[in-house]
Amino acid sequence: MPSSRPSLAAFALVAALPALAQGLAQGGAQSGDLAERLYRSGERAFQAKSYQEAMDTWTQLVQTAPRSDFTPQALLQMAQYQAEVAQKPEAALPLLDKLKADYLATRWAAPGLLLRGQILAAKAKGPGDLKEATAEFNRVLDLFPASASAPQALVELGRAALASGDATRALGFFTEAYRAHPDAAVAPSAMLEAAQAMDARGDLEGALRLLQRVKLTDPHSDAAQEAAWRITTLVRLRLLRPGFKAEGGWPKGQMKWLHTPTLLAMDRNGRVLVYQKDAGAVFAIEGSAAKQLPLQGSSAVAILAGGAQPWLLTEEALVKPGAAPAPLNGLTHIKGAALDRWGRLWIADSRTAGFTIFAPGGAVTTQSGPTLDALVATRDGMAGASDATRKLMLFDASGKARKEIPYGLGLSAPYKECAALASDELGDLAVLTSGGDFGDGVVIYGPDGSLLRQARFQDLGLSGRFVSLVIDRSGGILLADRRNDSLIRLN
Repeated sequence: MPSSRPSLAAFALVAALPALAQGLAQGGAQSGDLAERLYRSGERAFQAKSYQEAMDTWTQLVQTAPRSDFTPQALLQMAQYQAEVAQKPEAALPLLDKLKADYLATRWAAPGLLLRGQILAAKAKGPGDLKEATAEFNRVLDLFPASASAPQALVELGRAALASGDATRALGFFTEAYRAHPDAAVAPSAMLEAAQAMDARGDLEGALRLLQRVKLTDPHSDAAQEAAWRITTLVRLRLLRPGFKAEGGWPKGQMKWLHTPTLLAMDRNGRVLVYQKDAGAVFAIEGSAAKQLPLQGSSAVAILAGGAQPWLLTEEALVKPGAAPAPLNGLTHIKGAALDRWGRLWIADSRTAGFTIFAPGGAVTTQSGPTLDALVATRDGMAGASDATRKLMLFDASGKARKEIPYGLGLSAPYKECAALASDELGDLAVLTSGGDFGDGVVIYGPDGSLLRQARFQDLGLSGRFVSLVIDRSGGILLADRRNDSLIRLN
């Protein structure tokens, strides 16, 4: 953590700064020498994690020697400290603005522009907010095409295009990043993301070839392990499409703690979260045990696990750890909700046609459409289910419907209702069906809406009241059985 108490060296430095500043003001060779000594002193303090001393030293350098070659480097170092160590990206922006305005001709401007774009992209509340960030990434490429920042700028442009729903444009940026800069540290990541863009465009064969290349390039790297997992899962679920088999209760020993499970979710660390109705609380499964989280509420309708900490949504309010329930713009009959990649909360209410989107900054918008009974965030945007029209709807990141899937598409008979939805990071969508001629079961669709797998519970020999589901990282399905107070895994 950043040091909050000045060290003895820092006090000595403060005492010496007036003399150093006087020397800098005299100009000539002495000025350059003192500027470098100030920069090196700050560098030494930073490496020793005496962050306040380093920031004080570099600030004095910027103020007293604005023409020094070390000043833009000091500005960049201070900005990186605020963004990456202190976790205060807003404090980094004024420093990066000065670097951009006064030192654009220096080599330190390229990483500064890149960092400024990354901060702006992280602040975006939707695809429409990415214009300023992408402008900075483009400046890196236009002004510093041979810099070490160029490959990362290409990857960031690809991510922005993919987040905006333009997989073709994203693929172009990712491909240029690893082809033009094959030795860059970011090249494996660019290849992984290029494979995702290929899959989003419907080119599964191309995605698998590229993933195999990542896997073989450096077999022991994190990127290779990620590629191996994607290859295994994509081949199994998109090409082989094995029939479901019921594996029974999950995890072992669950009956010691599991009661009244009604909601399931998967957090960013891969833990399964369970809302237990009788306790009104959320539990995280770790191994075969469960840990209760500081998150409680009655009549919950969704666990929102997209952020750093899970939230709970009841029929009338949003519940965050350690905070009082917050009403949501008069919505009192909430049926489903999900957080998207922008941190926006999408809510389906039985008394509101379409859905309502709450942005992190407080802005609220309503998207017209049929009344939705379930919502889930997907790789490419959002998915909703409308029992009134008996169809699934796939939405892009802006909330525009991009595809509709009738409840009976690809099945021997349609189902009547969608009891719950789930998705995985590969873009697949799982539907917990209820009623109709198809009956109670599970149906899996690919990102393009094509049917991948399906099974009726009666054919699997299962009997229970299944109310929620999640997809695990191997493509298996976990079901919450409210009647038997258990979790069942299908594989």
